[in-house]
Amino acid sequence: MEGARVSGQVTIDFGNGFENIFQKDYVLPELRKKVGMVFQTPNPLPMSIYKNVAFPLRLAGYKNRENIRGKVKKAFEHAFLWKEVKDRLSDDARLLSGGQQQRLCLARSLVLDPQVLLLDEPASSLDETSVQLIEDLLVRLKNKCTIIMVSHYMDQVKRIADQQFVLCDRQLKPV
Repeated sequence: MEGARVSGQVTIDFGNGFENIFQKDYVLPELRKKVGMVFQTPNPLPMSIYKNVAFPLRLAGYKNRENIRGKVKKAFEHAFLWKEVKDRLSDDARLLSGGQQQRLCLARSLVLDPQVLLLDEPASSLDETSVQLIEDLLVRLKNKCTIIMVSHYMDQVKRIADQQFVLCDRQLKPV
């Protein structure tokens, strides 16, 4: 955005002490392996269902096809999507339903086993069944990685979160 300015630092501890991810020499591909992101609106890539989830592995330098297949299947299973797509992995991912697309995006974020998962309204505009599947997944995942979720639905946040905060008057306040 024109005239925008960023100052300060963002530090994250991935197990080796706090690192400032805004340092000019910070290796962004390493950050992308450690942090997954799922947006409010599903964003399947214009490729097959399988390739959507395998794509981050290819970017990360994975070459072994069998290893990639195993990781992709595991990610689909974690996102409660495997049974629904296993027979149509070569289909265009953009043809999936909204709930399936959102779970596909979750699977794509999970395939690299991130340490942090950022979620922006991960269940908005989804049917009740898809919302329940995503909430179940997030409850299961919070033992494996740090989840930071933005949501307008406080009931949903209470079902999932260990800690809750509200952004009010440009201040983050615990609930």
